[in-house]
Amino acid sequence: MRKIEKATFAGGCFWCMVKPFDQWDGVISVVSGYTGGTIENPSYEQVKTGTTGHYEAVQIMYDSSIISYQTILDLYWPQIDPTDAGGQFHDRGPQYRTAIFYHNAAQKETAINSKKSLKESNRFQKEIVTDILPAQPFYPAEDYHQAFYKKNEKEYKLDREKSGRDVFIQKYW
Repeated sequence: MRKIEKATFAGGCFWCMVKPFDQWDGVISVVSGYTGGTIENPSYEQVKTGTTGHYEAVQIMYDSSIISYQTILDLYWPQIDPTDAGGQFHDRGPQYRTAIFYHNAAQKETAINSKKSLKESNRFQKEIVTDILPAQPFYPAEDYHQAFYKKNEKEYKLDREKSGRDVFIQKYW
């Protein structure tokens, strides 16, 4: 029996956060959007200023009878630099911070334990600064941001290469 749940993660530029989740059995959808801010239905132009309090994020709908929240967390961590409080890679500013937004007590506990395990692994010499926060309203981004890696493959690859994300992932993960 299907059990549909949602997971919400901020990991810097949302273009780079869709593909890692989009290709797994049990993942129903991955939507780019904004969460955590002070205004309703923000636009990309508003969020990119870094003044609205929003994070660029992805919201994942998944069937937990096929893929667990723990597995999704295990996919999340290697996509980010969890030690960078100022953004991610070449994307700087509060809108590019990392965070795990939990939707229930079980997700909160799993996320806390996952972060603790990462810290104890000593993979990083710096503090793990990724926040674990209660889910807030999520606003889908404009259509041209959705599934960007599929619709704009060349631009996606160039931006990802320029960002330094893959070099970091290869070094640490």
